[in-house]
Amino acid sequence: MMELKVNERITLREIEHKDAAELYALVDANREHLRRFLGWVDANQSVSDTEAFIAASRQLQQMKNGVTYMIRYEGRIIGVINLHHIDWMNHHTSIGYWLAEGMEGQGIMTAAVKRLITYAFDELGLNRVEIRCAVENRKSRAIPERLGFIREGRIRQGEWLYNRYVDHYIYSLLKNEWRRD
Repeated sequence: MMELKVNERITLREIEHKDAAELYALVDANREHLRRFLGWVDANQSVSDTEAFIAASRQLQQMKNGVTYMIRYEGRIIGVINLHHIDWMNHHTSIGYWLAEGMEGQGIMTAAVKRLITYAFDELGLNRVEIRCAVENRKSRAIPERLGFIREGRIRQGEWLYNRYVDHYIYSLLKNEWRRD
């Protein structure tokens, strides 16, 4: 399994089947927090649901069409970050992420996203990375804004979230704009 070191405390490790129980427990413990902006939470009701997610993620990875990483802080899983569909012809991808509520506000996700951007540009040879965030999700939006992404626009009613549509902002970063400080 590939692992990307972020810093002394944080690593990104490719998702594996052995992660299912720990990941499910994390989702279950953060269900209300995650449900505010993630539409898949109610469909994840058991370890077997998490196993199915892992199997689908591994299949996409084998097809070189994305990769999902566990965000590990001092060895324990605290969230997920992934490269969604990788468009190899046009050299771009998008990043999705979530973090346990108690781990927010410490710079962990910003550091993880920064590491994944560097991987996408330097190791995968991509040219463009996108992040889409619900307009109301200020914490999630702060990450691309902090990292120098450009907000390109608003996707009206871009996601059905349980009982309503939500608008998304779309952010992008090009390889030649990336600050590696």
